[in-house]
Amino acid sequence: MRSPVVRRTALAASAAALALLATACGGSSDGDSKDKAGDGKTTQAEKTPSAAPAKALTADELEKVALTQADVKSGKVTTEVPAADDVAQDKVKADDAACAPLTYLQAGSYVGEPAATVKRSWLGDAQKPKAGAKPEDAMLAALDRAKVVVTLASYEDGGAEQAMKDLNTAATKCAGGFSYAVGGDKVKIVKVATEGAPQGADEALAVTTTMDAEGVKAPVKGVVVRKGATLAYFPAVNLASMAGGKDFDFPAELVDAQLAKLK
Repeated sequence: MRSPVVRRTALAASAAALALLATACGGSSDGDSKDKAGDGKTTQAEKTPSAAPAKALTADELEKVALTQADVKSGKVTTEVPAADDVAQDKVKADDAACAPLTYLQAGSYVGEPAATVKRSWLGDAQKPKAGAKPEDAMLAALDRAKVVVTLASYEDGGAEQAMKDLNTAATKCAGGFSYAVGGDKVKIVKVATEGAPQGADEALAVTTTMDAEGVKAPVKGVVVRKGATLAYFPAVNLASMAGGKDFDFPAELVDAQLAKLK
C-alpha cells in the first residue's frame, strides 16, 4: 500500500477521535443516562417561544425519546456508549472562550448546564468497494461512513434557549477558526461555515468546520436542534473525508427521526 495512503488512513482515525472521539468500528450511547444539577445566512430556524417555560425532561424521559434502531432506516444505533465517546465538558478546553460552545459540540459534549443528558451513537453502513479495487481504495471505501454521537440534553430555566444563543454567537465570532484540546490532544479548526438548518424545530443550527490535520483540510459537521427545553446535538465525522479532505453528506435522517420523537 502506498505510504501516503497509509499515513492519511492513520491520520483519519486519530483526527476523527480528536474531533468526536469516534471509532471506525462503531461506538454507541451512554446507556447510563446522566442527571446533572448567525450571521446573515439562513442558518437558524426560529419560532416564537411559548409563553410558559417548557418543562425539562428527566433522564428517564430522555431515554424514552432517544433514538433506537427502529427509528432509522440505515446504519447502526448503539445505546451503550463507551467511555471514549462520552466526553465530559470539563475535558474540552478552548483557546478562545468565545468558541467554547462549538468545541463542546464538535467533541460530542454539550453546552451549558443541562439537568439531564442521554447519549446514542450511530454508525453509517459500510460502502462496498468497486470490483477489482486496489487495496488502498478498498480501505478508503470501508472508511467512507459517517459516525455521529447524539446527545440529548434537557435544561431548566431557559437554559436551552441560552445554549442555542451561545452556539449561534460562537458560529459568528469564530468563523475564522479556533483551536481547542480534548485531554492532551490539540485540534485546529481553520474555518466555520453555517449551513441551511433543518426544519421542524423551535430553533436549529447547522455548521461545517474545517479541521487542519497535518495539512489535510477535513470537514467536520454538526447540527443542534431545540424542541422546548431539550437540545439534540449531532456532531458528525467521516473517516474517508478525514483522510482525503473531501466533503460528505450529513445523515439528515437522524435529525428528522429525533425531532419526530421530541414532541
